[in-house]
Amino acid sequence: MKRREFITLLGGAAATWPLPARAQQGGRLPIIAFLGASDAAFYRLLLPAFVQRLGELGFVDGRTMTLATGFAEGSIERATEIAAELVRLKVDIIVTHGDAQVLAAKRATAAIPIVFAATGDPVGGGLVASLAPPGGNVTGLSLALPDTAGKRLELLREIVPGLRRLAIIGNVTNPLVVLELGAVQAAAHTLGLDTVTSEIRGDEDIASAIDQLNGRVEALYVCIDPLLNNNAARFNGLAVAARLRVVWSLREQAEAGGLISYGPDLPSMYRRAAELVDKILRGAKPADIPVEQPTRFNLVVNLKTANALGLAIPEAFLARADEVIE
Repeated sequence: MKRREFITLLGGAAATWPLPARAQQGGRLPIIAFLGASDAAFYRLLLPAFVQRLGELGFVDGRTMTLATGFAEGSIERATEIAAELVRLKVDIIVTHGDAQVLAAKRATAAIPIVFAATGDPVGGGLVASLAPPGGNVTGLSLALPDTAGKRLELLREIVPGLRRLAIIGNVTNPLVVLELGAVQAAAHTLGLDTVTSEIRGDEDIASAIDQLNGRVEALYVCIDPLLNNNAARFNGLAVAARLRVVWSLREQAEAGGLISYGPDLPSMYRRAAELVDKILRGAKPADIPVEQPTRFNLVVNLKTANALGLAIPEAFLARADEVIE
């Protein structure tokens, strides 16, 4: 596989020069690499937030740094290939999204600093030894997904009257999903909900999984994962057809047709990740920078989806929402 098939160098004319040629010139631009878990479309609002904050801190693409981007599109093998190529390119720092992508980068290098803009469970997933200090060459920001599973179920129960039967769906090839599945099952038990677990391993499993849940449950909790991020619009369309009320963790999935989402504000996390990059490029060590927990959570309601389901969302619930998609 050739480098430019999966690594894109941004920054105008400066980014088109061969890397060795630039390195031979005095004042080689630092290379900030981004390894995304999903496809490029998922990051259409997130990468601009990251790049904007970098610019505010003095790192302007093509002038004072070069940005290299690669998207694993839900494939762990692809993430591993991209991480190895970034190490070969001798990038100065790797920014990632997703536990599997962090692990791929960690396997590729113990020397290049790694900053994760969003991961589900950094300690439980084996990304860092502890939140403070993390040790090693890795630090970043946690989504705290397992910790907020109960809150998502409480919100879902508010808008689905008499909710008793819940399905939990996730890509069980992702270790983080397995952790979140356990947290959701425990929270559902506490709330007195009967649960059905639906496991998927590839995008070819999505349609059959939803079809099997049709008529068996009243609502569906989705454990987020690059595979489902890539298929969110399709997934939500199938769920609406099956009359399933779906709760997600991130705004992006509600925008793609999910009923509601509750989770951290990703653009603000990406801006904060840029600040960690700034610290490291100015001399700080990742081992000494504590992993940060989210401080801002957003409740998003998709009224279009609610109307398609014939579901009336209480006005008091809508008033509490951070965003209502109409």
